Amino acid sequence: MNKKQISEDVQQNQDLEEDSQSPSLPSRRKFIGNVGGITAATIAATVVGLPSLSGTKSSEVEAAEIGPQKGNQRRNKSAQIRHKAEVFNKQLGPPPHPCNGDEDLYPNKIGSYSKGLPHDNLGEVDLNAYDSLLNALSSGENSDFEAIPLGSPLATRRRLVNPQSGLAFDLEGTDSHQLAIPPAPAFASAEEAGEIVENYWMALLRDAPFTQYDSDSLAQDAAADIQALSDFRGPKSGGQVTTGTLFRGFTPGDLAGPYLSQFMLLPAQFGTEVVDMRQQTVSPGIDYMTAYPDWLSVQNGNTQGPESFDPTLRYIRNGRDLSAFVHIDVLFQAYFNACLTLLSIGAPFNPDNPYSNSQTQEGFGTFGGPHIKSLLSEVATRALKAVWYQKWFVHRRLRPEAFGGRIHNHLIGAANYPIHPDALNSQAIAEVFNNFGTFLLPMAFPEGSPTHPAYGAGHATVAGASVTAIKAFFDGSVRIADLLAANPLKRPDGTDITAPQVPSTDGLSLLDYTGSDAGDLTVEGELNKLAANISIGRNHAGVHWRTDYTESLLLGEAVTISILRDQRATYNEPFGGFTFRKFNGTTITV
Repeated sequence: MNKKQISEDVQQNQDLEEDSQSPSLPSRRKFIGNVGGITAATIAATVVGLPSLSGTKSSEVEAAEIGPQKGNQRRNKSAQIRHKAEVFNKQLGPPPHPCNGDEDLYPNKIGSYSKGLPHDNLGEVDLNAYDSLLNALSSGENSDFEAIPLGSPLATRRRLVNPQSGLAFDLEGTDSHQLAIPPAPAFASAEEAGEIVENYWMALLRDAPFTQYDSDSLAQDAAADIQALSDFRGPKSGGQVTTGTLFRGFTPGDLAGPYLSQFMLLPAQFGTEVVDMRQQTVSPGIDYMTAYPDWLSVQNGNTQGPESFDPTLRYIRNGRDLSAFVHIDVLFQAYFNACLTLLSIGAPFNPDNPYSNSQTQEGFGTFGGPHIKSLLSEVATRALKAVWYQKWFVHRRLRPEAFGGRIHNHLIGAANYPIHPDALNSQAIAEVFNNFGTFLLPMAFPEGSPTHPAYGAGHATVAGASVTAIKAFFDGSVRIADLLAANPLKRPDGTDITAPQVPSTDGLSLLDYTGSDAGDLTVEGELNKLAANISIGRNHAGVHWRTDYTESLLLGEAVTISILRDQRATYNEPFGGFTFRKFNGTTITV
C-alpha cells in the first residue's frame, strides 16, 4: 500500500471515529448490538479469524481470490465511496422549509390538514386534538403519536398514515430533510381558488371520455370558466385554456397527442406473462361525500361503504377510470409497466450506457434490465420518505374535500371564511349544487382522501422519482411510432399494434391514434405524460390539488438524481454519467 493510500485510510478512520462520537449518531456498541444475532456472529467470527462454515481456511479463500482489489483494499475503497457520498450530502446543508402561514394565520386551523381528528359540526378541528398532533410531530416520540385523539370509534377508525416515516433516514441519496418544496398556495389566495375550481370541473367531467373533450359541451364550459380565473397556473395553448389543455401536465410532451400516455395503454411482456392494460374500474355516475352528514363523518375519520365495480374489464378512458387506477395501484406500478413496455418494443438504452458499443458484454446487474427494474422500487420508497416529511412536518395542507366543506358552509351562511371570489363565483360550484344540492366537492372514493396531509403528493413524488430513473436509462428522443412499427405489440384479439393508440369511448378496445401529431410522441414525452396522468389522476378523484402534483414531481426528480449521483461512484464500467432532460426541459448529466 502506498503512502497516499495509507494517508487516506488514516484520515478516513479519524473521520469515522469523530462521527461515532457525535451525540446525533448511534454508538458503535449500540449499532453492533442492533445488527442481529446471525449478522453479529458473522462479524465476530471474521474479526477473530474463525474458519468459515464450509471449513475452508480464510487464507485459502484469499489466495484463490482474483480481481483488481482484494481484501483490505476492497474494504477501504468501499469505505471511501461511502465517506465521499456522506461528505457531499453533508455539504449541501439544510435548505429553508417555509410554509404558507395558514396554520398561524387561522386560530381555528381552517386552512390546515386535520382529517381523522375530532371536528365540530362545521368540520372545524378540535384544537386540543390538533395541539396533540403538533406535540407528537415536534417530539417524535412514539408515545406522543399514540396519544393523539382521533375522531371516530375504533371499529370504524381510519388511522393517521405513517407520520413517523418523515423522520426516517436513508443511507443512499440526499437525506429527506435536505430537500424542499416551496410553500403551498395560501387558503385565501386566487391561486388556491383556481386549483379548487379545477378540482370541481374534474369531478363534473369524471365520466366524459378524454377523446371527446373537444366536442363535450361541459368540457367547453370548463375551459371557459377556468380561463376566466384570475390566477390559474395550469397549461395553456396560445395563452388560452382549451379543451386540449384541460387537466394536463406542465412538462415537455404533456400537450402532444392523446390525453393518456401510451404507457397506460400498450401491453407489455412480464416474463412469460402478458400485461394487458385493461383494468377493473368502477361503475359510472357514482360520487361520494355529496351529503353533508357523510362529509362530516369522513372528516372525523370514519370509513364509508364499499365501491361499486364494473364487472367488465376496460382500458382507461376517462377521469373515473383513472381515479380507480390510482386508488389501489402499487405506487411504482405504472412505471414498472412502462419499463416492461419499453423493453418489449426494443427501446434503445441511453447512448451513455457503457455497454452501448461493447462488442463482448451487455448490462445486467449494472446498466441492464434488472438494474433499472429494481431501481424503480428503490427510488419509490425513498421518495415517499422525502414527501412524508414535507406533508407532516412542514406544510400540513388541507385536502380539497375539506376546502369544499369550507365553501359549502360559507355559501349557506353557516360560517364566514376568507375564500377568494374566483371560487365562490365559479360555474363549477353552481353546477355541483344543481346536481347534488350541496356545494361539497364530489369525491370518487367513498372514504375521500387518505388520512395524511395533501402537500406534497405521494403519487406525484413517486412519479417524479420513477420516471426520472427510466429517463436516465432509456433514449428519450426515440419516437413511439418508430418503435411500434419495428416491433409491433399484440392486442388481446391477436392483431398487431403498429402505431400509437387511444381507447375506444367504451374502453373495450384500442384504436390507432390518427392525429397529425402522432409522430411527435417520444419516449421522453410519453414518460412525462405518464407521470402527469398518474399524479393528476389523484386530482380527478378529488384528493389532491394541482400544486401537489407540480411541486412533488420535482421533489421526486431530486430524490432520484441524488441516488443516481451516489450510485455513479460505485460502478467499475467506464461511465461518464446519466444524461437526460429534467421536467423543466433543461438537460442534466448525473
